[in-house]
Amino acid sequence: MGTIVDAWMQHPTQRFITQEAFSSLRRWTGDGAIPEGEIPLSVTLDAMDAAGVGVGLLSAWHGPQGALISNAEVAAWVASAPDRLKGIASVSLRDVMQGVRELRRRVQDEGFIGLRVLPWLWEVPPTDRRFYPLFAACVELDVPFCTQVGHTGPLAPSETGRPIPYIDQVALDFPELTIVCGHVGYPWTEEMVAVARKHPNVVIDTSAYTTRRLPAELVSYMKTGSGRHKVLFGSNFPMIFPAHALDGLDALELDDETRALYLHGNAERVFGL
Repeated sequence: MGTIVDAWMQHPTQRFITQEAFSSLRRWTGDGAIPEGEIPLSVTLDAMDAAGVGVGLLSAWHGPQGALISNAEVAAWVASAPDRLKGIASVSLRDVMQGVRELRRRVQDEGFIGLRVLPWLWEVPPTDRRFYPLFAACVELDVPFCTQVGHTGPLAPSETGRPIPYIDQVALDFPELTIVCGHVGYPWTEEMVAVARKHPNVVIDTSAYTTRRLPAELVSYMKTGSGRHKVLFGSNFPMIFPAHALDGLDALELDDETRALYLHGNAERVFGL
């Protein structure tokens, strides 16, 4: 088993992969085919094995249309491979207090290690008032809030993914909250790096980008004294398989310490693994 931690993965349900918003992703990858029937968990574990990923953080997805990947499904998958998988919860913004209770139950009773809510699914920024009770709960539970930054690959508006002003404001309002910003923030990567430099508890994961496509400003930041502690590897499987996401890693010319922090050390610290 490898030592790599993949900070952003999904085990796809049919509800998830058949979303019309993802048609743009299928077009980009050149794979418009949608598998029939539910996909066995072994597919995800095999993809991890092929890349040397020891631990994958499986995310639930919840939007206005309901659960695309439910917390209960994630809990069952994690329970079947507890040494390989950890759960990231998601909740609805329609009933925020119910979301707070759901998050607490999943963390306290089932060992979930974070919350992910995607602002683009709701078409509101993370400074929307409905997020704030969830941020407070994350602080109390000592788990990170994980979200998406940058433009939206799926067919939805991208404005909600701007690091400035949104992530910057949340970090100011909740300085104890660890915020994991997935998808590198492109085309606002310089903004994302600036926000991560400014706030001790803001980190970046590289999900949805192959190593060869990482923006130069992010790679430069990874090689700085503080930046080496602020960037986590993520694939966004099944959109990108971990092995494909890691292809070209040697070309980054990271020193041994920075490489280890990027591939697993930072995630272990941020998520308490």
